[in-house]
Amino acid sequence: MWSDRAMGAATVRDVAPDDWGDVRAIADEHEIRVGWPAGEPDFLDLERAAGRLMVAVAGDGVVEGFAGTLTRGTLTHLGDLFIAARAQSGGHGRRLLDAILPPAGADVVTFASSDRRAQALYLRYGLVPGQPLWYLRGGPAARLGVGGELRAASVEEIAGLDAAASGGERARHLAWYAGLPGVAVWAGPGGYVFTRVEGVICHVGPAGGEDAAACTQVVLAAARLAAADRLTVSVAAFGAHPVTRALVEAGYRIEDQDTLMASRPGLFDARRYVPNTDLG
Repeated sequence: MWSDRAMGAATVRDVAPDDWGDVRAIADEHEIRVGWPAGEPDFLDLERAAGRLMVAVAGDGVVEGFAGTLTRGTLTHLGDLFIAARAQSGGHGRRLLDAILPPAGADVVTFASSDRRAQALYLRYGLVPGQPLWYLRGGPAARLGVGGELRAASVEEIAGLDAAASGGERARHLAWYAGLPGVAVWAGPGGYVFTRVEGVICHVGPAGGEDAAACTQVVLAAARLAAADRLTVSVAAFGAHPVTRALVEAGYRIEDQDTLMASRPGLFDARRYVPNTDLG
């Protein structure tokens, strides 16, 4: 999620309209927009509109990296920190974090990639590694257990439960996501789940519940609905969440892994919450 380069006289500032092409080019270089349709809004638009999106600009005016955050309640989710491959090893990452993160002692969380340099950088900023976040994928033939019944819901209906499960209120973010093509909001007994269909892939999350069992049931139910439509399901779940074992036992594969890193333990209950990796 991070790399950096010597840059001479560089500045860090909020993204400007003229930077947008460079930001997207760096994002595509790191392949972080895979699964988002070309020409449609994506999480970078949300960070710019409802969060914070900052760029590191070299002395010649070239954008060489960016960082993005979204805040839910008092919890800041660092969603992005990416530096252009041409701009490695010179402090861009540190300067971006200095500018975009809240003061020391504030609640911060990120999903860190396996890049050890990134993990070491986050550790220096007070983020301590916790459990794994596994990226799971399963096809229609997966042997899913029985999930709870789902019904269509509104953001207003589930926003309070999401705030309790995810660690903070973010109704504006959820409304933005729900308005995208292919996104549906579902509610089940004691839980909620978002799904987004893109081609033959159904992205599941965020999801949450009053407890771990309720969250597990709505995620399994969403996966079963997708399987009935012959869709492949993509979902990211924490290692300690009961749904992770249920999905693996059903035949889902672990395709990648991040590490949950946080400024302190207990910012949210990872057993009753399944994130959307772009929204937090």
